[in-house]
Amino acid sequence: MDYMQKVKDECKLRGFSNQTIKSYSFWIDKFLQFIDKSSLNLTNDSVKLYLLSLNASINTNRLAYASINFFFTNILKKPFTTKDVPVKKKLKQLPKVISKSEVLEMLEKTKNLKHRLVIQLLYSSGLRLSELIDLKRNDIDVERNLINVRKGKGSKDRITLLSERLKIELLKYYNQYSLKSDYVFEGRNGKYTNKSVQIIMEKASKIINKKVSPHMLRHSFATHLLENGTDIRYIQKLLGHSDLDTTMIYTHVSNRELSNIKSPLD
Repeated sequence: MDYMQKVKDECKLRGFSNQTIKSYSFWIDKFLQFIDKSSLNLTNDSVKLYLLSLNASINTNRLAYASINFFFTNILKKPFTTKDVPVKKKLKQLPKVISKSEVLEMLEKTKNLKHRLVIQLLYSSGLRLSELIDLKRNDIDVERNLINVRKGKGSKDRITLLSERLKIELLKYYNQYSLKSDYVFEGRNGKYTNKSVQIIMEKASKIINKKVSPHMLRHSFATHLLENGTDIRYIQKLLGHSDLDTTMIYTHVSNRELSNIKSPLD
C-alpha cells in the first residue's frame, strides 16, 4: 500500500502548507522504515518504541509525534491520544530578543541596500522568514504604510506595518534593482531562498557579536512595540497569532514594567 502518497493527498486536501507536507512526509516515512526494519506492526506500542529510539531534541520529538499521530488518525483510522502514547512536554522558553540600539547598529553598518532592506522588513513589520520570501511588490501599500501578508502561518491573511523609514529605502531599492518577477526579493533563479536570508543574518550578527536569526527580529519587533506601550491585542493582530496567550509571552521579556521597579540596593 502506498501510504506516502495517501499522506500527501490527505495533506493537500486539508490545505496544509508545503512545509507541513514536507515535514509530515519526512517523519512518517522514517517511521515506516523503522517498522519495516524491525518487523513491527503498526500499533501504539510501535510508536512508543520508535519515539524512544529517536536521539533528538524535544521539539523534534514532538514534530515526529504529531506527524505519526496524523498518519494513524487520518490514514490508518486508528487515532491515539497522549494517554495512549505520551508526548514530551514542550519547553517553556522565553523568546530571544535584541535591543533597539543593536538593531540600529546592524542597519547602519550593513551597507548593501538589499541586505539592509531584508533586516528592516523582518524587524519593522514582524514578518516570518517564509512571509518575507513570499512577499510580492503588490502586497505593499506604500500610500497607507501597510503590508498585506498573504497566506501566513495557518494559511491566514493579515495586515502589518510598513515603516516610514523603510518606505524610502524600499523605493530606492525599486529604483536601483532590475526586478524580473513579482517578488520583492529575487535570487539568481527567481524567488529568494531561506539560505540567502540566513547568510545576510550571519553577516549582520557579526556586527553586534550576537547570533541573530530572522525570528529573533520578529520577537524583537513584538517586544519593542509592547515596551512602547502598544496594546497587546494589536500586537497579536500584527503577528497573526490566533490565541492571545501566544502573544502574552512577550510580557515576560519586556522591561516596560520592570524599568519602574527599584532594586532594594538602590
